[in-house]
Amino acid sequence: MRNFSTSALILSVAMSGENNRRVTIFSPEEGIFFATLYGGPKSKLRSLVSPMNSGILYLYRDEVKNQTKITDFDVKNYHLSFRENLFKTYAASFATEILIKTKCAGSPAESWKILNGFLDGIELSGEEESRLGLVRFLWRYLSLLGVKPDTANCLSCGSSLHAGKFTDDALSWRYSFSRLENGFVCPDCASGDRKADFTLSKAALTYLEAVTSLSPKAVREIVISQSAFLEMKALSYSLIEQACGTKLKSLESGVGIL
Repeated sequence: MRNFSTSALILSVAMSGENNRRVTIFSPEEGIFFATLYGGPKSKLRSLVSPMNSGILYLYRDEVKNQTKITDFDVKNYHLSFRENLFKTYAASFATEILIKTKCAGSPAESWKILNGFLDGIELSGEEESRLGLVRFLWRYLSLLGVKPDTANCLSCGSSLHAGKFTDDALSWRYSFSRLENGFVCPDCASGDRKADFTLSKAALTYLEAVTSLSPKAVREIVISQSAFLEMKALSYSLIEQACGTKLKSLESGVGIL
């Protein structure tokens, strides 16, 4: 039996008995785990332990009975805008469902950095920038999972996919993505017998490479067109669902919103 504390993000809260709650928690040390929150409707702690609140969580663990109880919560981030914007609400659910399905990609500490960077970022952003932020989160998480496609080189000939990026001709090129080969081919290597599951514009491909190679601050300063955003969105949504190995409930329930 021991008392301990950890940085934590509350993922969900569900009824457990008449007055208690079963809380799903994510922390960089513990990964995803469950704890019980005791107390009736007038409990101040109950109001603090709400989905998407993050901070320092204090717990008591009885390892003999395999029970963990929440004793206090010092909330640092309330993410209040999530309650006022439907997209942010669904985006947060989407991101946390991915973590649960993939067991934090086997790296709770790195998942913690990526997820909280995303959540804190969209808290400070409008909806349009938050939508682009979701694509960046998915691309970084695909990298953590080890399944992010190479956006730097053609999988067929190995040449740079970004050569000639400033020429007028190059700006109109499209790059074919093969789900089977999990990579892109340059326009020269694309042929009629090679199946393309997605095609991306030069702008979309360059942006995804920037997410991989540049700092988050530098990437946020890049302006992208709506058409390029939609291309990246379709690809990243498809790849993350494939990586999870199952249909995601948040995507199905958030049709038309996400």
